[in-house]
Amino acid sequence: MLINLSDIFEEEGKSVSREVPLELAEVDFHGERFPIVEKSPAALSLANDGNGRARIEADAEVSLGMKCDRCLKDVTKKLSLHVSVEAVSPEKADAQEREDQSGFMEGYQLNVDSLIVSELFACWPAKVLCREDCKGLCRVCGKDLNEGECGCDTFVPDPRMAAIMDIFRENKEV
Repeated sequence: MLINLSDIFEEEGKSVSREVPLELAEVDFHGERFPIVEKSPAALSLANDGNGRARIEADAEVSLGMKCDRCLKDVTKKLSLHVSVEAVSPEKADAQEREDQSGFMEGYQLNVDSLIVSELFACWPAKVLCREDCKGLCRVCGKDLNEGECGCDTFVPDPRMAAIMDIFRENKEV
């Protein structure tokens, strides 16, 4: 959703608070699409900081549909987002300021969805687990180890002992 900020940039001391619905349905992160399961409206606070500058603060909650990194079960991950940025009106912004705000400003228009998505990427979880003690999948047969053991031989020999194991294999009679 686009919000015109020209009156915020021009009126000294002007402050506006409002709730804006998010139009996001999914997020594309590193080539993978994640559906947005639940979202709250973004609570925006816009305030003039003087001389063509505006302080933008936004709060929102977004729940994403993801996969557990260990067992690949569906997981809903809830992220609470808080954004605090400063925007400069296009005629007063220098090249660096225009580049800094190019992700969420289009002229005098604030793109709320882009602002929230950029914060979402900054808060992206490093690891998503269905539960803290998730055992994952068997490396041999692929069974979900949270449902029980599979009986596969998962012994991994110590690679430092490979030379000794080769000696035993050479001397073994068949």
